[in-house]
Amino acid sequence: MRRWLGFLIVLLAALSATAGFAEDRIVVFAAASLKTALDVAAAKYHADGGAEVAVSYGGSLALARQIVAGAPADVFASADEASMDEAAKGGAIRADTRVDLLSNELVLVAPKAAPFDRVALDKDAVVKARGDGRIATGDVGTVPVGKYAKAALTRLALWDVVEPHLATTPDVRSALAFVARGEASLGIVYATDAAAEPNVKTVAVFPADSHPPIRYPFAIASASKNAEAQKFFDYLKGPVAGAAFSAQGFGTIK
Repeated sequence: MRRWLGFLIVLLAALSATAGFAEDRIVVFAAASLKTALDVAAAKYHADGGAEVAVSYGGSLALARQIVAGAPADVFASADEASMDEAAKGGAIRADTRVDLLSNELVLVAPKAAPFDRVALDKDAVVKARGDGRIATGDVGTVPVGKYAKAALTRLALWDVVEPHLATTPDVRSALAFVARGEASLGIVYATDAAAEPNVKTVAVFPADSHPPIRYPFAIASASKNAEAQKFFDYLKGPVAGAAFSAQGFGTIK
């Protein structure tokens, strides 16, 4: 009897600890392009004694709308200002915590095995590099990378030759995957995504003045009741997380 009582006490203690750990878990909604670096930063935070971090990745606008609709998030990290504005308009973030933390570049990628290493950003070169294939990027109306891509293509007088051959996706990592698998001849993604995928290569960099600045605003969600959220948010702005972002190719905004 005493043995079973002891077992029950240990079991209840374990369940209690697990419940407490789950309550402390930090839930982050983040742009898909942040995955590689943010996974590293979150793992390091937990290894150094911080709470567990669970990250839901996706298109920034879709994530913003989910938070506005009541999805349980503690921190939101967007790949553009417009998606964070959407969250702010819906009262889903604490405006006093909003900060532009990172920057990025827009690049043209091709499968690693493509028979060219550079593509000039003019009509003849892009048409030749595309061949009979598609050009993958995010949805040009809702996904930040797609909106940046449309702006750049329009500015460089490439939109009319590219638009009929676009394969658009719900987030940037999906577009990257199309190129990596050889299902698209070219893709327009962020430089950090190209760095994360060994099966693609960067063949052109879009001029910074061809599209709006690529900035990543971060904020704490209004509905968060997790005391650990502020600690992790501060950690993301610190040197350890900064090193993870820099290693992936993100620029940091002071």
